[in-house]
Amino acid sequence: MGSRGSKRTDADFRSGAIREIGPARKYASHDPKFAPAMGNEMARDGTRLALFIDGANAHATAKALGFDIDYKRLLTEFQSRGTLVRAFYYTAIFEDQEYFSIRPLIDWLAYNGFTVVTKPAKEFDDGEGRRKFKRSMRVELAVDALEIANQVDNIMLFSGDGDFCSLLEAVQRRGVHVTVISSLRSKPPMIADELRRQADTFVELDDLKAAVGRTLNTVPPRAA
Repeated sequence: MGSRGSKRTDADFRSGAIREIGPARKYASHDPKFAPAMGNEMARDGTRLALFIDGANAHATAKALGFDIDYKRLLTEFQSRGTLVRAFYYTAIFEDQEYFSIRPLIDWLAYNGFTVVTKPAKEFDDGEGRRKFKRSMRVELAVDALEIANQVDNIMLFSGDGDFCSLLEAVQRRGVHVTVISSLRSKPPMIADELRRQADTFVELDDLKAAVGRTLNTVPPRAA
């Protein structure tokens, strides 16, 4: 795959080419239901939605609350809330054993309605000889959110990262309602106070457990 916006074919996925992850890779959904809404193509409540899922943050939040997110159920839930224009999932990965553990999820998401954006985690030295990694996907998420802002009414961000405050302010200036989904009930709370204050609406992830959750340590849903 060349540039960030290059398309992948079904053959690419079957051949395992998804493993060839470069600086920032995007795998578009194969599901025609998730083509951008056009003209007056609206849901019952007239709301066009886009989901932005900070994968590592959302996983850590759900785990702290004692469950995993079932992404098939999550799609069903938000399809019922409006016209789902796009569902993005972001994760940085290590190209080692961790990659093989997350690959089934990445494959499933890419085939079942999500636009998956990945990049390798970057190793660095903290100045004291300790090996650390940068895993942030903030830039990629922010660029996509700003690009789609004029096509949606509501951006729903699954993250508690306070560094997204400036992004929220930017899309709000364009007239987009922003909903942040994270948790105050986890110990410690996963939502940054400044992010909760900036959001138009805050949704407690624990309140969505019945709708989008599954028991920890079960196998992620796979395509039929």
